[in-house]
Amino acid sequence: MTSKFYLHKGKNKRAEGGRPWIYIDEINEYDGDYENGDIVEVYNHKGYFIGKGYINDRSKITIRIMTRDKDEEIDKEFFKNRLKAAFEYRKTVIDTSSCRLVFGEADLLPGLTIDKFEDYYVIQISTLGMDKYRDIIVHLLVNDFNAKGVYERSDIATREIEGLEQRKGFLTDEFDTNIQIIENGVKYIVDIENGQKTGFFLDQKENRAAIHRICKNREVLDCFTHTGSFALNAGIAGAKSVLGIDVSEHAIECATKNAELNGLQDTVKFECHNAFDVLSTWSKEVRKFDVVILDPPAFTKSRNTINGAKRGYKEINLRGLKMVKPGGYFVTCSCSHYMSEDLLKSTINEAAHDAHRILRQVEFRTQSADHPILWNSDESYYLKFFVFQVV
Repeated sequence: MTSKFYLHKGKNKRAEGGRPWIYIDEINEYDGDYENGDIVEVYNHKGYFIGKGYINDRSKITIRIMTRDKDEEIDKEFFKNRLKAAFEYRKTVIDTSSCRLVFGEADLLPGLTIDKFEDYYVIQISTLGMDKYRDIIVHLLVNDFNAKGVYERSDIATREIEGLEQRKGFLTDEFDTNIQIIENGVKYIVDIENGQKTGFFLDQKENRAAIHRICKNREVLDCFTHTGSFALNAGIAGAKSVLGIDVSEHAIECATKNAELNGLQDTVKFECHNAFDVLSTWSKEVRKFDVVILDPPAFTKSRNTINGAKRGYKEINLRGLKMVKPGGYFVTCSCSHYMSEDLLKSTINEAAHDAHRILRQVEFRTQSADHPILWNSDESYYLKFFVFQVV
């Protein structure tokens, strides 16, 4: 018999409105025995059915809702339908040669991320409840999506909150984990075994394409370049010269190989630097670029560290702005959910004021369409991306 959980009066509105998370302090009582990872039913204080999903009372997010249909079973057919719907959506909105196939809650599959790199798939499972369905997911990827190989990158600390060990490795027969993809006309070697996250930041796909028109015949600086994605897009777009910098030697090695792969080694160069340090030095040397791109890592992953993150974002934007020639372009972004759009705007504005520069907004963008934003789950909105002209 499925356990039934009832929410406190006054703490059910967000769940009824579509939010997929039920926090432990929202639960009033429950009927029936359960084990963590089981599928349970959720009701409001009046006994009105809200949804059902898996439970883990070790986590503050105690229940993650997977369906609002009381009669829908969470089984192989359920996952088959969810994956099919996710792929049909992406075929409509984006190039699917390489894309995010499943984006957790936004695809009504909380705790699951699946990235597609050509015919190879990388999965990341962050929760106990979803971990139970790993074999079904792999089976569907191989049999319904013709996966040549599936690799797991569940090497994330959040699994430990769920009582799970971190996992990493092949879920099918072994294959070469350096996979070549093409995006926006740029070739990349994606290292799905050792690269950050699942090997490549697919969420900036459309933003990388957006910089093409401002880079032609210009000198470009790309900070936090990782494996060179923005720098290579600038090169493909016809930039006069591009310099990409990153603190990671491994990232710079990968970026250099990617430049060679695209025949851009004479135009697009990479150097290993700490962006905070080198931008301070270069700005004092009055070194300038036509286009400066900042794509830093998330400076905060919790509400408690927002103030420190704000200082970090202000400082890096201040230094970056000082490097832009008058009339040039400044591209800046944040991949932190907790750095809200309004807070990021005010921080960039403060940096511009201190740098004595005026910003003219060209464009504001968010994450690519294969990372859809679920309005009932604001955590799915995290990437903010600005293009400015600096005068």
